[in-house]
Amino acid sequence: MGNEVYIAGVGMTPFGKHLDTSMKQLTRAAVEDALADAGCDKAQLQGAFFGNSTQGHMEGQHMIRGQLALRAMGIDKVAVINVENACASASTAFHLAVNYVKAGAADIVLAVGAEKMFSTDKARTFSAFDGAWDVHDTGNGKRRLLEMGEGIEPPEGSVSTKPYSVFMDIYASMGRMHMREYGTTQRQFAAVSAKNHGHSVHNPLAQYRQAYSIDEILGAPPITYPLTLPMCSPVSDGAAAAIVCSEAGLARLGGRRSRAIRVLASVLQTGSDRPATALDRHLVRLGSLKAYEQAGVAPQDVSVAEVHDATAIGEIIQSEVLGLCAPGMGGVAAERGETTIGGRIPINPSGGLESKGHPIGATGLGQIYELVTQLRGETGARQVEGARIAIAENGGGLCGVEEAVASITILGR
Repeated sequence: MGNEVYIAGVGMTPFGKHLDTSMKQLTRAAVEDALADAGCDKAQLQGAFFGNSTQGHMEGQHMIRGQLALRAMGIDKVAVINVENACASASTAFHLAVNYVKAGAADIVLAVGAEKMFSTDKARTFSAFDGAWDVHDTGNGKRRLLEMGEGIEPPEGSVSTKPYSVFMDIYASMGRMHMREYGTTQRQFAAVSAKNHGHSVHNPLAQYRQAYSIDEILGAPPITYPLTLPMCSPVSDGAAAAIVCSEAGLARLGGRRSRAIRVLASVLQTGSDRPATALDRHLVRLGSLKAYEQAGVAPQDVSVAEVHDATAIGEIIQSEVLGLCAPGMGGVAAERGETTIGGRIPINPSGGLESKGHPIGATGLGQIYELVTQLRGETGARQVEGARIAIAENGGGLCGVEEAVASITILGR
């Protein structure tokens, strides 16, 4: 990547339901943990990138979100850039922080993402996602996305009678397409979910920490075929942060080189018009090829991955387009245990979005938190032994037949 960029410290709140905790409080908790982890005083920060997606919708705070949240904890007099990029907001904030340091604009920069989505008004929470696709073409957009699943008929009684996000219908359509094209089974989607819920048992910051068997997941309440409730990410609140620095910045922080993690690649990719089945042109496929080249590594070099499993279907697709599994083999790999901790390529040791939680403006930095602690060997019972290279994939919004944007980050010891 040219100039070396490091992550000197990370912090993260528990993800979950925080009705009595404000955005400012969540931000403070994550940032203070990241500063302490880096041995950094807040006065040493030279800039901040603040990721958030829904505070305008949920609270009416449509502008200056980062300035308000950070000044409340005494961070001022520096450039603060607000970042909204749907579910990829936090990873985009991180991407911008990395490039700000690479450009020589600063030596020590904060990237933080925070989100509060829980509300006593459930309709308000679900409508927060309405702006994540083209609001001027919702009818055609929904039709185009749901057409992907044609050819696989949902069994009777396999759709919930309770409200749920339209994005679950879209993921279900992607899943049925995968079933049609590759023979993937609902049981294989359940295997992904069982694996992730099992991983989260050992993550004290996860929203849910209960293990489920594959049969229990298949027998859970349906959302929309082939998805059942445990296969879907929940509504979440939370925050996560990282201190990004140059060589000079790392030296000023006391040179904690043994704990600093190198940023080998950071790529932001938007989608394109393509046939739904042309997954070789998927935006994550294109972005990951750039990231592997930038990092000088190949998919087989990756020790551990955190991917955007807003549903179990998402993890299977992302594992394939990242090159971690062959096309059509993501479900088979999960069923065989290859993506479990101790397997060939552990994916989502944190529990993933399905179990760790998905506060959308914080999610990408939550992935970074997990991978930094994995590469340091600090994750206890969920540690991936000998982890040296890690990859994160975080997507946001919908455009055409795929995400509107994806962030791919590769980290190394």
